[in-house]
Amino acid sequence: MKQRTIILTLLGGFFSISLLGLSYLDISSATAAEAKKEEVDTYRLLNLFGDVFERVRADYVDKPTDEELVEAAVAGMLASLDPHSSYMNAKTYEEMQVQTRGSFGGLGIEVTMENGLVKVVSPIDDTPAYRAGLEPGDFISHLDGQPVLGLTLSKAVEKMRGPVGAKIKLTIRRAGRDPFDVSIVRDVVKIRSVRNRMEGDVGYIRITSFSENTSGGVEKALKGFREKDEDKLQGIVLDLRNNPGGLLDQAIAVSDLFLEKGEIVSTRSRRAEDTQRYNARPGDEAKGLPLVVLVNGGSASASEIVAGALQDHRRAIVLGTKSFGKGSVQTIVPLSGHGAMRLTTARYYTPSGRSIQAVGIEPDIKVEQARIEVVEPVDRRREADLRGALGQKNGEKNGEKNGEKNGEKKDPKKDDVNASKKNGKDAEQETGPENGEAKKSPAQQDYQLSRALDLLRGLSLFSGKTKSRSG
Repeated sequence: MKQRTIILTLLGGFFSISLLGLSYLDISSATAAEAKKEEVDTYRLLNLFGDVFERVRADYVDKPTDEELVEAAVAGMLASLDPHSSYMNAKTYEEMQVQTRGSFGGLGIEVTMENGLVKVVSPIDDTPAYRAGLEPGDFISHLDGQPVLGLTLSKAVEKMRGPVGAKIKLTIRRAGRDPFDVSIVRDVVKIRSVRNRMEGDVGYIRITSFSENTSGGVEKALKGFREKDEDKLQGIVLDLRNNPGGLLDQAIAVSDLFLEKGEIVSTRSRRAEDTQRYNARPGDEAKGLPLVVLVNGGSASASEIVAGALQDHRRAIVLGTKSFGKGSVQTIVPLSGHGAMRLTTARYYTPSGRSIQAVGIEPDIKVEQARIEVVEPVDRRREADLRGALGQKNGEKNGEKNGEKNGEKKDPKKDDVNASKKNGKDAEQETGPENGEAKKSPAQQDYQLSRALDLLRGLSLFSGKTKSRSG
């Protein structure tokens, strides 16, 4: 009986294995059949392309070249994928390579395509487009009177480029205004991607785009701040507003300058095995100083990587308005003898795992750009104006200090005149050339920057330096 049970068990196991084998064969066969069907469908679609190609060659009213037809087909295929995938012919590819090196010819704007129109992501500082007053979010509907609708992004960009010194007229649509024309003279656009200066006791670094030498420029700026007076340096403002992005490796390198450790960004493509993670190396070049990052709707791509990494690691306070929301990675694939294609190959994620594609970076402190105006103070009486008010010490009566003894009162107008005579040129330089208005510093003209400086100076009151001074 026991032997019979063993035999039945073995037979049952064999039967199960046989069934599993049959199932595996069925699945394999089904998979192979699906793959074969898909291959047949692909060749059928390629036959469709061939039929259309031959018909256009034979019957189109004007004879096109084969190269024009194939390039147009490739450009259309890539443009149908997303706004950032595109085909670049040999000339456009060469111009793109020059641009990433920091110098190129054109208007100086980063653009994308939206609803058939060219949308300005950001004008680049000190370029023809910037000086003409173009703003992030502007739509370009016509180029020299010709509609943009129907053009690919590559074609529209090609039309905006041209000989240095040549003029082009753009028709702009801007929220809250009727369409208007702007004439811009093309120029050689030389990008100085990093600018820096001291705003009192705060270091200010502005990155206009991420090109080959950006991280080196930021590192040099940080070193310069430390050499001036490291003990008095209260913090750093990293300005990424209207920065359209650029090279991924430079965004990683800039983030690394401010981080001691941890992930900076990860890129995830269609295949899980192609996921890449980029981590910071030890060493914070800012020595832990408080950091504020400024962003707005023109901050895109690489600038969002930096802002997201520093925000997730709580290394910086992000201030301003929501960023553009371009969370995809483009790979440039050279095509031998035919330029290159820009293909979206991955999405990038911040250290906390956020994808900001079409969402953007939300600032920690939202501050809209605004214009600062001085409000005339209300004339109120103060303690010092009251008759018989106590002095500051030793029973001094109010007004006995600073030469106001025996009922004497200071004449503010007289003092102002004497001060002007004493200061001479200094007083003259602080006054506007036309209407006598006092000149404003860049921070006074820039509300968001002014708020960033206030925030850093407030944080410095509670820093270790202040605590050690108070014991």
